[in-house]
Amino acid sequence: MKKTVSVNDRMQKGYRYVLSEPAGRNFDPEFRPSLTPGQMLKLGVFGGKYMTDCRREFPPGWFKGAKLSPEGSDKSLNFFGVDASQPLSEWRRKGWIHPDDPRGWFQWYCRYFMGRRMPEEDRRQIKRWKAIWRHVAQIHRNCAARDLTCRRRQRQALLHWAIDSRKI
Repeated sequence: MKKTVSVNDRMQKGYRYVLSEPAGRNFDPEFRPSLTPGQMLKLGVFGGKYMTDCRREFPPGWFKGAKLSPEGSDKSLNFFGVDASQPLSEWRRKGWIHPDDPRGWFQWYCRYFMGRRMPEEDRRQIKRWKAIWRHVAQIHRNCAARDLTCRRRQRQALLHWAIDSRKI
């Protein structure tokens, strides 16, 4: 059964979307994230700032043990303790933000994970996700296996894209 989600937070008022797939299921076969949104939040991503005003939209379990910082980004909350993000203004300037997901890729992923499908936007975001894998190759080429001190910024960036860089 389809469910409609209504969003009213700092960045969206009166936005509604439909969940047409079961949560965590029926992903595009080319999209194989190794982390769920909840796992990402617990590991520490985006300096803890990303999901502080929109928690009601997502399952409470995602936020148990999540590393969040309502006051502002805090790189010490990131798993690798480094800043690996560009500001939202830069994402907007580059045209990476879709109007339905004003927070960017992770918001798209959270909603996709929950079951929202937007075929054209899903293709675009999955294409971007696949492109980030070049960083996995760079870590393989330049670091000893599972050396978490090597290329920490790249590893943190991969966590931001649901790729578990702790296993590389």
